[in-house]
Amino acid sequence: MASTIPDPHPGTRSAPEAAPPASDRPGGIEAHGIDRIPDEERHGRPRDLFAVWAAANVNYLSLVIGGALILMGLSLWQALAVIVVGNLFWVLTGLLAVSGPASGTPSEVITRAVYGIRGNRVNNAVTGWMISVCYFALNLAAAATAAFSLVERAGITANTGVKVAVVLVISALTLTISVYGHAVIVKLYLPITLALTAVFGVVAFSVVGHTDFGYAPAEPPAGTDLWAALAAGVTLIAAGPLSYTTSADFSRYLPGTTSPKAVVGWTAAGAFLPSVIVCSLGAFAATAIDMTDPQSALEEILPGWFTPVFLLALVLGTISINALTAYSAGLALQAVGIRIRRAFSVIVDGAVAVSLTLYALLVSNFLDTVSNVLQLTVVLLGPATAVYATDILLRRNRYDGLALTDETPGSPFWFAAGVNWSGALALTAGTTAAALCVNTLYTGPVARALGGVDLALPVGIVVASATYATLMRRFGGGVGAVVRA
Repeated sequence: MASTIPDPHPGTRSAPEAAPPASDRPGGIEAHGIDRIPDEERHGRPRDLFAVWAAANVNYLSLVIGGALILMGLSLWQALAVIVVGNLFWVLTGLLAVSGPASGTPSEVITRAVYGIRGNRVNNAVTGWMISVCYFALNLAAAATAAFSLVERAGITANTGVKVAVVLVISALTLTISVYGHAVIVKLYLPITLALTAVFGVVAFSVVGHTDFGYAPAEPPAGTDLWAALAAGVTLIAAGPLSYTTSADFSRYLPGTTSPKAVVGWTAAGAFLPSVIVCSLGAFAATAIDMTDPQSALEEILPGWFTPVFLLALVLGTISINALTAYSAGLALQAVGIRIRRAFSVIVDGAVAVSLTLYALLVSNFLDTVSNVLQLTVVLLGPATAVYATDILLRRNRYDGLALTDETPGSPFWFAAGVNWSGALALTAGTTAAALCVNTLYTGPVARALGGVDLALPVGIVVASATYATLMRRFGGGVGAVVRA
């Protein structure tokens, strides 16, 4: 029979209705970083996760991506199918989140079980910190674009100096939420979700009224070109959920007895539903207006009085998603091994992201930057998500949080010289396979042989997961005894 990897140090479980501790209340800066949340400080309910993920996924970037699908040559119904399929990857985000309550630690620490103590520092530097900062910059650029229009409406010319000031203000608001941390995120995101829902309800009414539900491009792609467009579209959409390999960061305060199914369900639903709706609105709008400049085009079909409200909502939604991104990036910087307080690490991340944002806005083409970065990061993020998810399934979500925080050579997660080669080799194999299949900034040999069809997403996930499962079952990875029946 296939072997299983048992929990070497099963921890105690706390009651599900614990009150919020002083260390995690909205009035103060969160005390915890990458350390384990003690059982007596666990609190909350899995349904709290719905608003956290919903508020983060009603954003401008989703509108842009939805419109981009039509610009890629898809019909409306093809675009809607792609939106649904791509957003199903939020289920994987939900699956990763179950490891938070099980261990009481963030994803940046849990993945020590996958890559080893030292190997995980490299993983956090690249998959955790660098990717998070890139997404922070992309989203910040999206929010700034909407804010520039608000500034112009106020009679202020959005010159370079004004643009820099706007980016800094939005970044400061975002980082304030991230610095205060978990309790503030949970407290704020329900009213933010309700406010954004009301705004996008008005947007939906205006957009649907102009939508051409029978839309098809004048020269629709066919054969290989169609498959290439569909694969690229799914990759664009899936890049969002796959970027959240850190979903346990927001579930780790939940009691250890919390239902894993509830964590998966509330996390996935909170992200899936608004993502599908907002992406679809972008696709609907693209059947009637030119979405190469989404913001200006949407202003043409929205009521004049409502446009400033809409622009403010775009900024608010993007601040919400970026606060989560900056929060996780701060934890990743700690997990790399840099001895720095979580609050200060968030500020460092923000400074780097602001620099990248100003480049994206003032030097590069924003829409091209979004498309290229989202498609290319899937080469790494797909395999990284697959390996993490496979580890959860192999261990049956049994993680010892105390053992995970032990970074000494005596740790059960030290493996060989601090590296779990099963995880490192699986991630390398998956990323290599995906790189051979990609078709974005460059065309891999497999994509070239298939006429431009980009299979990096499914190939990377399958190869990484299969490789990790095979190596861990064969060699055990050094976590306790490998039980064979």
